[in-house]
Amino acid sequence: MQTRREMLQRSAGVAGLLAGLGLLPGVAQAAYPQAAFDAKNLADTLKALGAGAPVESKDVVLTGPDIAENGAVVQVGCATALPGVKRMLLLVEKNPNALSAIFECNDAIESAFTTRVKMGQSSNVYAVALMGDGRTLFSQKEIKVTLGGCGG
Repeated sequence: MQTRREMLQRSAGVAGLLAGLGLLPGVAQAAYPQAAFDAKNLADTLKALGAGAPVESKDVVLTGPDIAENGAVVQVGCATALPGVKRMLLLVEKNPNALSAIFECNDAIESAFTTRVKMGQSSNVYAVALMGDGRTLFSQKEIKVTLGGCGG
């Protein structure tokens, strides 16, 4: 019967062999520029992602509460029925880093997403649709926060 130590030694040997042959996956890296994550506002984020000037659109829908009890977990959603969406973004204007979420889209994926974001204070929240034809569409909503979530 094998001991736990022997099993771990053999597993390490197999992992080393697979790594030597190049069969283990490499380190995962974000496919977005660091500047997009470090941006402090909507314009800087869109510039870092190579997007054009944003235009407000009723075709992009942003959902979220009018008043959030706790800024640490604010449920927001973005959706659009327009064809040709490449990415959907969620941005919180007054957070230390505006970009909260990026969702990759294609024709096989319905462009409707819901997630939870942290909000340090009451702020405008933006849902942005980056279209395949280069257009940048957005909608916004003000969400009031009663208890801050970003260190407050």
